[in-house]
Amino acid sequence: MKRLFCLAAIAAALMGQSFTAQAAGVEFAVGATSDSTMTYRLGMNFDWDKSWLQSDVGRLTGYWSGAYTYWEGDKTSSNNSLSFSPVFVYEFAGQSVKPYVEAGIGVAAFSNTKYESNNLGGAFQFEDRFGFGLRFNGGHEVGIRATHYSNAGLASSNDGVESYSLHYTMPL
Repeated sequence: MKRLFCLAAIAAALMGQSFTAQAAGVEFAVGATSDSTMTYRLGMNFDWDKSWLQSDVGRLTGYWSGAYTYWEGDKTSSNNSLSFSPVFVYEFAGQSVKPYVEAGIGVAAFSNTKYESNNLGGAFQFEDRFGFGLRFNGGHEVGIRATHYSNAGLASSNDGVESYSLHYTMPL
């Protein structure tokens, strides 16, 4: 557990150096893999403070996401990952609640190349995500997300792994 907090603190400090001007949020997520193993994610999100395609329906915006994920397994198959990703968000118009959909492709580094029955083929992975949720006045957010990790065929083994999670983001 100490390791989790140390890595998360280092990632948050490094990201905070580059993005101090944007609105930030702390993300907590709990999920399960396709093998029914639990995942726990702690991350920092930094809004782009830009929007495109703004209309009465909604707007396109985004954020930078940096996170630490603990992949719970038996004693021989637990894993840790650090990830960084740009995420595009289409936020629908609303008064106090704004529904959204999000998608992003980023990178991740795993501490072990094997996880449960999966051979990741290397520590470096791509992180693909798709999710949706609700944003509330005051900056709080809840949502669900599917995240896929794969080396995109850069190694001979490419089992990949998916995580399906429920997340909550709290503004800083």
